[in-house]
Amino acid sequence: MLEKTTRMNYLYDFYQSLLTPKQSSYMSLYYLDDYSLGEIAEEYHVSRQAVYDNIKRTEAMLEEYEEKLLLFHKFQERAKIIAKLKSNFQPESLKEQYEALLEELEKLD
Repeated sequence: MLEKTTRMNYLYDFYQSLLTPKQSSYMSLYYLDDYSLGEIAEEYHVSRQAVYDNIKRTEAMLEEYEEKLLLFHKFQERAKIIAKLKSNFQPESLKEQYEALLEELEKLD
């Protein structure tokens, strides 16, 4: 469950601008603020089932966006490459230039 929550949080971060305000609000409350379905339903004066359906549809949409755009996948790959570069680099003569390039790469995320 924690892996799904982490993945949804990342997908939400990458694609939230593509969601409607209601979808964005439900996802934020559910995944970021840890509200229960019942608490969200009470806040919006709708049924728990309506909240559940909206969140499930939104999760599917986020997965579709990721399938097509691969922003999260590319983020993960860049992070792996940066980690490898940091752990494997030795020459002191190029260290400052190397670190500056790594910082630029990290800023892309």
